[in-house]
Amino acid sequence: MKHNLSLSFVFVWLASLTALQAAEYDLVIYGGTSPGVIAAVQAKKMGKSIIIVGPDKHLGGLSSGGLGFTDTGNKGVIGGLSRDFYHRIWKEYQKPESWKWQKATEYGNKGQGTPAIDGENRTMWIFEPSIAERVFESYVNEFEIPVDRDQWLDREKGVKKSGSRITSITMLSGKTYTGKMFIDATYEGDLLAAAGVDYHVGREANSVYGEKWNGVQVGVLHHRHHFGAVKEKISPYVVPGDPKSGVLPRISTAPVGEYGTGDKRVQAYCYRWCGTDHPENRVPFPKPAGYDPQQYELLVRIYEAGWRETFDKFDPVPNHKTDTNNHGPFSTDNIGMNYDYPEASYERRKEILDEHRTYQQGWLYFIANDPRVPKEVQEKMRKWGLPKDEFKDNGNWPHQIYVREARRMIGQFVMTENELTKKKPTPDSVGMGSYTIDSHNVQRYITPEGYVQNEGDIGVGIKPYEIAYGSLVPKKAQCENLLVTICVSSSHIAFGSIRMEPVFMILGQSAAAAAAMAIDGNLAVQDVPYAKLREQLLKDGQVLEYAAPASAPKAGQEFVDPKKLGGYVVDDDDAKLAGDWTNSSAATTFVGNGYRHDDKVNDGKSIARFELTLPQAGKYEVRLAYPPNANRSSKVQVEVQGGGSPKVLEINQRKDPPIDGRFVSLGEFQFDKDELSVVIVSNAGSDGYVVIDAVQWLPK
Repeated sequence: MKHNLSLSFVFVWLASLTALQAAEYDLVIYGGTSPGVIAAVQAKKMGKSIIIVGPDKHLGGLSSGGLGFTDTGNKGVIGGLSRDFYHRIWKEYQKPESWKWQKATEYGNKGQGTPAIDGENRTMWIFEPSIAERVFESYVNEFEIPVDRDQWLDREKGVKKSGSRITSITMLSGKTYTGKMFIDATYEGDLLAAAGVDYHVGREANSVYGEKWNGVQVGVLHHRHHFGAVKEKISPYVVPGDPKSGVLPRISTAPVGEYGTGDKRVQAYCYRWCGTDHPENRVPFPKPAGYDPQQYELLVRIYEAGWRETFDKFDPVPNHKTDTNNHGPFSTDNIGMNYDYPEASYERRKEILDEHRTYQQGWLYFIANDPRVPKEVQEKMRKWGLPKDEFKDNGNWPHQIYVREARRMIGQFVMTENELTKKKPTPDSVGMGSYTIDSHNVQRYITPEGYVQNEGDIGVGIKPYEIAYGSLVPKKAQCENLLVTICVSSSHIAFGSIRMEPVFMILGQSAAAAAAMAIDGNLAVQDVPYAKLREQLLKDGQVLEYAAPASAPKAGQEFVDPKKLGGYVVDDDDAKLAGDWTNSSAATTFVGNGYRHDDKVNDGKSIARFELTLPQAGKYEVRLAYPPNANRSSKVQVEVQGGGSPKVLEINQRKDPPIDGRFVSLGEFQFDKDELSVVIVSNAGSDGYVVIDAVQWLPK
């Protein structure tokens, strides 16, 4: 009898061990991030058995980790389950209990380009971290999705393959998951790396993919996150002006590198910390262990120079809270302290995360308490603190750092800035992006003149663009059953736009749909027929191409419809372009849906030709439209051909255009019927950005 009991125990034990070692699913998703959850929902809707497994304790990644002031670009390209997520956010805020510390009518409706609360489309784009996490948890509950949390991939020997297919992945806990298909939904790309898939870390040289904005960007100062935003030049030395005295903390003494070259550095990380100024819900900023006020000496000098933009990115979310992002030359971005994070061990990553938390919490504590901080700044900071009802199990601090980039797969197709700017076509669209090509600073260095400066911050305006299916899949010889939703195949600078949470969710849905179709057809993911995948994605509400409406202004902007202007108008979209021109839509008013500017290189290679065959003879006034700005060229070379002898003019685009605030007259010309008129704009000899918007021929 005892013997039989022993055998029964052994059989039960073996059965449980087998279950532990051989949990089998159609699709195994590694990573509980926003695209991980969305991918699981899509696969479940297509009838597949799935599991989410990963190191996350909280679902949603950065979307529930503090980034509630959603970076969206053009919301018209956000469809499918990604839009459904923001619809569910809207539904949560229809509940009175969601407005605990503030009335909905008191919140206002500040958004990025469109209202935060879009009642017409039943979406909400700005939200609290806890509300986002509630929505992600509602997905897994509603669709009965199993989730194994706090499970860390054994990156050394945890990925088993048969040929070019993953058969199973094993965690450090010993748990093993067998699947037909796998998705890497992590910010770091740990699964793709462990599976032997090619990837890149850092910035490629511009020469690798024929790009402009990828490599080292020394001398390029796009935003206000550099020391050009400070009225005075700042010395990097302990004793100002004395190199022998040593260098202040958080300034690199390494060579900055040559413009356009590649390096292994990655753009800065930060926590998108959630703040509140509501006394009943506020916790004072804690003094972190290891706090060292000398780490913020550079900030003192910036304040002494008159800089006062500390609170410019305290973006309001409901209930008297913020999504607070980096702003300025020395802010929450921990520049230069994350270079080895993408490939680091778990232990080393924890050290990096701890250091980032200490730095950023110390930054807050320093501003609120150090006597060297200007009084008006300090008094304002003391009104802020951490919300008691957010991140309750983590000291009210976000559980997810903003990994702006880590590994990037080198897959079947590599997305570059050339696809984003439409210089090259994008094959097999599985979703769209639209956010500015954006990189935060990569390094803080000492200039040859002996001053401190930041490098790497880029912001290039673009229009909506397609994302290729090939960027979600590895090369076939390396892995046939893996898709990637975050660390997609792209260059550093292209990833600067792709890396937005709504886009990750779009790609999560598309990746899961492709995985399900690969299972049904017993195919490698590289062999999924695009026509059928496209049909499925469109059925599920994805936006794969986008035609902008004639007028789609952001708040405070005016887009002028060319068709509503008098005479004949040729927009910049219809001009013949040579050289490098960058799309933009940052100005307050312009013709059409945007305008273009050169790359401020005054080399004479950026040329725009506006051509029109005049349908009727007569006298016409020819006008050039441009949005003015202090960074424009004061001597833009413009030539008018036709209507007599060529006429060459020099336009100061720093001045407001005198005609309706949009146009400047280039003169009156007599044209014959069917005569070709050409207006040529060049950046030869320019002393700032040359802007092209539209040319108008107005009959007199």
